[in-house]
Order: sequence, then structure tokens, then C-alpha cells
Amino acid sequence: MLKIYNTLARALQEFTPIEPGKVRLYVCGMTVYDYCHLGHGRVMVVFDMVVRWLKASGFKVTYVRNITDIDDKIIKRAAENGETVRALTDRFIAFMHEDAAALGVQPPDHEPRATEYVPQMLDLIGALEKNGYAYVAANSDVCYSVRKFAGYGKLSGKSLEDLRAGERVDVMAGKQDPLDFVLWKHAKAEESDEVKWQSNWGTGRPGWHIECSAMSSQLLGPHFDIHGGGQDLQFPHHENEIAQSEGAMGCDENNTFVNYWMHNGFVRVDDEKMSKSLGNFFTIRDILKKYDAEVVRFFILRAHYRSPLNYSDAHLDDARAGLTRLYTALKGFDVTSAVDWNEGHARRFHDAMDDDFATPEAVAVLFDLANELNRDKDPKLAAQLKGLGNVLGLLQRDPVEFLQAAPAAEEGLSPAAIDAKVGARNTAKKAKNFAEADRIREELKAAGIVLEDGPQGTTWRRG
Repeated sequence: MLKIYNTLARALQEFTPIEPGKVRLYVCGMTVYDYCHLGHGRVMVVFDMVVRWLKASGFKVTYVRNITDIDDKIIKRAAENGETVRALTDRFIAFMHEDAAALGVQPPDHEPRATEYVPQMLDLIGALEKNGYAYVAANSDVCYSVRKFAGYGKLSGKSLEDLRAGERVDVMAGKQDPLDFVLWKHAKAEESDEVKWQSNWGTGRPGWHIECSAMSSQLLGPHFDIHGGGQDLQFPHHENEIAQSEGAMGCDENNTFVNYWMHNGFVRVDDEKMSKSLGNFFTIRDILKKYDAEVVRFFILRAHYRSPLNYSDAHLDDARAGLTRLYTALKGFDVTSAVDWNEGHARRFHDAMDDDFATPEAVAVLFDLANELNRDKDPKLAAQLKGLGNVLGLLQRDPVEFLQAAPAAEEGLSPAAIDAKVGARNTAKKAKNFAEADRIREELKAAGIVLEDGPQGTTWRRG
């Protein structure tokens, strides 16, 4: 039985889908005005892993991951660049797709853009106004009256008094309460027409929070199974989503918006949260110049999704060494990715993944398999290793290709140059010029190339 840590309940709970055999999942995606950083990469990889396991467990999954393509930062960046919002967002959506594909992230079933769902957002705001949760502020913005929603704070676990005491957001003129948030922003004269829509409350554009409520309910229905995202979205974004959705749809304790809320942990650098405001963030593209994309995926999955992920070159180097061990064990075996779930290693893997997607324990099973495979050379073990790796989106490349691959920007010897030096070393050995053969080995070692002599000749891999 799959168990999921439900942020809403603050407990590990058995997962029971609303509709037997089917799972509806929504994950908050990227705001597209810049390149994706490793924090974005973690969200994509973590929930790709979740979807893969749900499918491996026999569920039919409908996975929605949205794109925020209208936002203050997007409008500001487009203006700074002298381009349209659409041109900016189209470009960075394409870059995001490239990064996701590199990390082995499968596309979601639906990837709605916020700008395509403004009518649904207006319908929600209308329902909130009718139900007494929305009001027009003095500056013509439409705001949500937080204190009128009895359940506000249930996701973050904070009382309204605690939230008010910690309020740091500038109080907008006309708000009834500092905690109230914007549902519809009145248009500014200086903003371009492409970020303005007509509404019953005048020309404007949606607030950020209402976007996800509209897209998720439109594509998955007013009540669905799992809502996910980064830990930083728990408050206020997800808290506000609950307030909006349940306020508009008339939900109660027995008919909630979402049954299970999942949040992955922060990426940290030197014990600080990685963020653009701190200037300590690393884009996926920059990391992939130095490390193979599968190494980055492996690095992310070695940590439990709810734990902090500590970024450093040392940790990525360790991940590369670990993935190299697994691929080295698979070298020489031509096997399928079919899994025998009755076999002992597979049962341990299954139990780990059913325990709130415990990938560290699942990865430990892969290493146990690799150790036994190195000892016994049993093709059945190789098939299990490759098959279980496939469940995590790992170990599907030709082992030699992985072992010899170099990141795009890595300077050094090309495969052809390495093969030439290996050939020269073989020639020296045949001529019994062992000093020259040793010199070539050391030269290659200094360049990060490891030679492995075996019955079939000499092979090489990058160290």
C-alpha cells in the first residue's frame, strides 16, 4: 500500500485515490522569464519520479504541470528586453522543455499556459464574489477576504494571528486586511495591451494564485487526488489556492479541493536556500556544461524528495562516481528492462518506493544488485538492475556510451584521440616497450581517463 506524506494532515497517510485505479495530479510549474535553475529541475525530476512510480504501481495517471506566462516579473523582463511578453515566454518555454528532456523528465499529460485560461479565472472570481469572499479594493483591484474563509492556515499550520504578526508584504491601499491577496489586478496605463483582458471589474489581468485554481479545476475537476510543488509554495501560494478553490466551489470538511498535498524540499548552497535573490542559484544549463544530465538526475533522486538537497561539486562528483559504478556493473550485458517483482531486490525496492517514495533506499537496492552482479555475472541480476533503474528513469543508455561520455563544455581528449592513444599503448606493449605503455597510461590518467585491461582487450572510461 502506497503511503504519502500529506502536508495538509502533517502525517504519512495511506494513499486512496478518489476513483479506483486512477490518479489526478497537479504540479505548479515554472514562471517563464529566465532559464530554469536546479530548484526547478528538482521539482520536475521529483514529480516525474512520482508519476513513474504511480504508473509502475498500476495506476492510470493524468498529470498536469502548468506554465505561468503572465506575471509582474515577466512583464518587467519583456519591457527591459524591448520584446513582447509572448516572444519572451515562448523562448523560455522552449529552453525549459530542453532542460526537462535532458534530465529524462517525461512531458506531462497537460501543460496549460495561464494566458489560455483567463475566462475560467474570471468565472472563479465571479463565484468568489457571489459567495462573499471577493471585494473590489479602493484601487480597483479585486481582492480575496482571507478572514472570511474559516479554514485559512490549515495547510501552513499557522493561525491568522501568527500570519498577521509575520506580515511583511506592503499593504495595498484599500485592502480590508493586510493578509488579503489580489485576484484580479486593475490594468496600468503603461502596460501593453497583450497583458490586459476585459472583465466585469474592468480591464486587467489575473493574480498569480487564481491561475492554478482555474487550470487545475478545469483539467482535473473541482476535487482531485494530489497537488504538488516546491516547499516554498506551501505558503502563501498553495494556502491561497485552497482558500480560493474551496471558497468558490463550496467545499466542506468532507469535500475538499485536494486530498493529498506534496512538497519537495529546498535546494541549498552553503546551508542557504538557493534563490535568485541571494545570487547563489545555478541554472540547469550551466550545471550540464560540467556534468552529464543523468548524473544530475541521479544526484536529485539519491536524496529523499522532502529533504534539503545540498548542492556542491563534491556531491555531484560523488553522484557521478555512484552512477559510474552502476553502469560499470551493467557493461557487457544485453538485457531488457522487464522487472521480476517477485524477486527479493525488487520487493525491497517496491517497499521503499511505497514508503513515501523513499528513493535513497531504492537506490541502495540498485547498489546491492550491482555488487552481486559484479560477483556473480548473472544476466538475471543485470535485468533487474536495468529494470529497476528504468522505474527511476536511470540506467537505460548503453553502458559504454555513458562511461565514455563527456559533458558538452568539458575540455579534454576526444574519443578518437583517446582510442588513438590506447592503440599506441597496445603497440608499445606488443613491442615489450612497457615504459612507453606505462607513460601513456599515466598520461591518460592525468587527463581523467581510466584504462581497464581485460580478456577482450583494453577499454576506457572517464574517471
